[in-house]
Amino acid sequence: MSHDHDHDHDHHHDHTEPPATAELRIKALESLLLDKGLVDPAALEALIDTYEHQIGPRNGARVVAKAWVDPQYRRRLLENATAAIAELGFSGVQGEEMVVVENTPQVHNVTVCTLCSCYPWPTLGLPPAWYKSAPYRSRVVIDPRGVLAEFGLQIPAHQEVRVWDSSADLRYLVLPEQPAGTQGWSEERLSELVTRDAMIGTGLPIAPVASEEVVE
Repeated sequence: MSHDHDHDHDHHHDHTEPPATAELRIKALESLLLDKGLVDPAALEALIDTYEHQIGPRNGARVVAKAWVDPQYRRRLLENATAAIAELGFSGVQGEEMVVVENTPQVHNVTVCTLCSCYPWPTLGLPPAWYKSAPYRSRVVIDPRGVLAEFGLQIPAHQEVRVWDSSADLRYLVLPEQPAGTQGWSEERLSELVTRDAMIGTGLPIAPVASEEVVE
């Protein structure tokens, strides 16, 4: 891809279609429980926050960490992400078809869903509010470097930025570069460095020194 960013339209999808049946059922159930006072809105928000920031992204972190330490798994992941991710037990609704795109010193990848909020639930959990927002969905395609800078991520001029557009049929996950100084680390230890934003492409893994300081 020779352009600074690649808004991928190779996949024949229609973002204007209604949400999937499972998503509609979830929204209907949520509304019913709230309307009848059976669920505390604050408790529901706390539960959503937990799945958005903690439980969900840890699955993706395990995938990334395994790819960092296991070259054969990394190859399988890049060739057939859906099958490789399923090897670790992560599959299902909103993750039926997956593609993993690899960051390198020459290329930085970032994902978006330009017309809705398609997101790989089995590996990343629930999408953050900013991912679903119209400003992010429209601007990251037009000015990816500018948007990434707003996340505190400065991409060097020599590094190409590629934007991948998820759809109802296909979702993308970014394989970030392994942080320097972490060679020889265990999968479990490495997985603690992998953030949700690094797998979306709007961030990088945690630097090992900073991670160790948090542990201490």
